Amino acid sequence: MFDTINWDDLRVFLCAARAGNLSQTAKRLRLDHSTVSRRIAQMEASLGVAVFERHRTGLKLNEVGERLLRHAERVESAVIAIREEASASDTQELVGTVRLATMEGIASLYLAQRFAKLRRTTPQLTVELVTSAQTVYVHKREADLFVSFFRPPGPGLISERIGKFRLGLFASQDYLDHHGMPASLRDLQDHWFVSYIEDLIQVDSVRWLADVIEEPKIAFHSNSMIAQMNAAAGGLGIVMLPSFAKRDRPDLIPVLPALAGTVREVWLNVHSDLQFAPRIRAVRAFLKNTLKQDPDMQVTLADVVPQPRTADCKNP
Repeated sequence: MFDTINWDDLRVFLCAARAGNLSQTAKRLRLDHSTVSRRIAQMEASLGVAVFERHRTGLKLNEVGERLLRHAERVESAVIAIREEASASDTQELVGTVRLATMEGIASLYLAQRFAKLRRTTPQLTVELVTSAQTVYVHKREADLFVSFFRPPGPGLISERIGKFRLGLFASQDYLDHHGMPASLRDLQDHWFVSYIEDLIQVDSVRWLADVIEEPKIAFHSNSMIAQMNAAAGGLGIVMLPSFAKRDRPDLIPVLPALAGTVREVWLNVHSDLQFAPRIRAVRAFLKNTLKQDPDMQVTLADVVPQPRTADCKNP
């Protein structure tokens, strides 16, 4: 019966529907595998109908489960609103944790070193900075905020463009001594490059090397921007890096800066349920102000030659 359904069971159901298996659900909720299975079975017994199809590879919502998911998400939104309202009513001080997800490069080479300023003004506010090579779905509660290089899809998502940065080619002096400095875009065909691992690319926006050269010869692959940067500094090849990654790296020399370049946008994404929460508003304002005050994060198309092709999220 419906009056026997409780929020804890719905919470487990929501997580299982998003994770697609019991093990990941247990890990995210910090429960054991048997408790998750029992909670789901308990909810299905209360409803008198199964909501999942059990497969060897995991769980898949059936038609009833899909309908229940929409209702459960509305309940989740209401619970979140109640929690945020209660936490904001007792104190004017910003307290709590905000989980921010973004790509490894901008997280490690740009954002991480700037959060000390936020900490000084809001000492009771904690930021969890999560690096991810793929789209993070805030509407699935995978993070509170997602900073991306594209406008991601998702219901109930509030997205705003907060910046735009330039990317250019760089190489070490050792590489250039051995291979020469390219004099034109055509010369790039004779050079070696450092880039991402093609079959591990989860978002098309990082295919930035393709904006300046087709079918480059790749000497080194990595899914890490930091590893690529260090490989290029070691002389393995030419690498394309965002302006924020090149800072404080005098061992990397610009290659064809007036000819070979592209840009990417920076988008800040939050679920509509959280957009007015004080802790979320504080971090959003900090991120927007940080990028707004940085000229390198506010470039225009006129700053870059040639004009880049549009990059978007890879369909999951």
